[in-house]
Amino acid sequence: MREAIHNLEASKIREVANAGMGRDDVLAFWFGESDEVTPEVIRQSAIESLQRGETFYAHNLGLPELREAIARYTSALHPAVEASRIAVTSGGVSALMLAIQALVDAGDEVVAVTPVWPNLTAQPAIMGAQVRTLSLVPVNGQWTLDLGALRAAVTSKTKLLIVNAPNNPTGWTMTRDEQQAVLEHCRQTGTWILADEVYERLYFEPTPNACAPSFLDIANPDDRLVVTHSFSKSFLMTGWRLGWLVLPPSMVEGIGKLIEFNTSCASVFTQRAAITAIAHTSDITPRVVAHLKLCRDTLVPLLAALPGVQVAPAKGGMYAFFRLEGFDDSFEVAKRLVVEAGLGLAPGNAFAPEAQGWLRWCFASKDPQRLVKGVERLRNWLAEQPQRKA
Repeated sequence: MREAIHNLEASKIREVANAGMGRDDVLAFWFGESDEVTPEVIRQSAIESLQRGETFYAHNLGLPELREAIARYTSALHPAVEASRIAVTSGGVSALMLAIQALVDAGDEVVAVTPVWPNLTAQPAIMGAQVRTLSLVPVNGQWTLDLGALRAAVTSKTKLLIVNAPNNPTGWTMTRDEQQAVLEHCRQTGTWILADEVYERLYFEPTPNACAPSFLDIANPDDRLVVTHSFSKSFLMTGWRLGWLVLPPSMVEGIGKLIEFNTSCASVFTQRAAITAIAHTSDITPRVVAHLKLCRDTLVPLLAALPGVQVAPAKGGMYAFFRLEGFDDSFEVAKRLVVEAGLGLAPGNAFAPEAQGWLRWCFASKDPQRLVKGVERLRNWLAEQPQRKA
């Protein structure tokens, strides 16, 4: 087996979750998904597709009807995007990996903005890239981007810059000015941008188009920009494994080849469900976002009231990322919370070394009272600790 695979670090999130799976007494907030099932209208569409016998291969790039639907959906939020620039993928993870495979050679320099979901740094490492990280900076619990540091980190030697915003786990969201500065800098250095924007609709600040700022708002079709999306978050479809890429025209044919050699195609019945999801966007997504905002606004003040907790409300995403003062080993604390408090959180150092001492709490809960109960368990556990480490 290749050394790069041997060297991959096992998921700390998964290890914590494994310690609590199957236990009815654990309140689980470790994974990045809602506990609410996919809306019935979407599920019914998949059922009807299966009943019609749509169990065969589809086009590598996706059903033409779905590519057209995604193009209309994207164009309603951003400047017009042609369906010919859309590639349907078997999940957002696959979309990211396909982009990495298309752009990164062994030995290439890749810069990733962190803390970030660990797959985004692991995927270029799998390809043999030299992965460097640029850390966001926490200020009173709110993580921010140092543009000067980014300009210094991304040079003409940098093949690819990976940015996830709204960010998992911190909730950091890029401003329009930051995106413009990053795009202009990468144009000068010849660096590709891989923008993971799967949380763009889970945005809690008022905007005309009800989504976070996107690189698609300011980029040209031929810019060295690849944007990844997923049906998982804003349509409650995590288990369906369906995503998409918005590509420069020159990349589309190559991505089609890579899809053939990775998964061949996304299943037809899931694509039919996605068409229905887009058709019902106005019924589904605003409700999801409003509920997530309620969950955020329920959880964050309760956490902030705990002694030694540093937290700020996320502008986007579905996570509260908080520092627990006096507990420096996030992984150890997360494992202890499962066993001793029946509370399942993700350790901050799963997302980057600089997030040691932080914990991620997914607040996408169908019942916000679960969040209240979770905070109570954390409060009781903290009260039982004899002395915190300095």
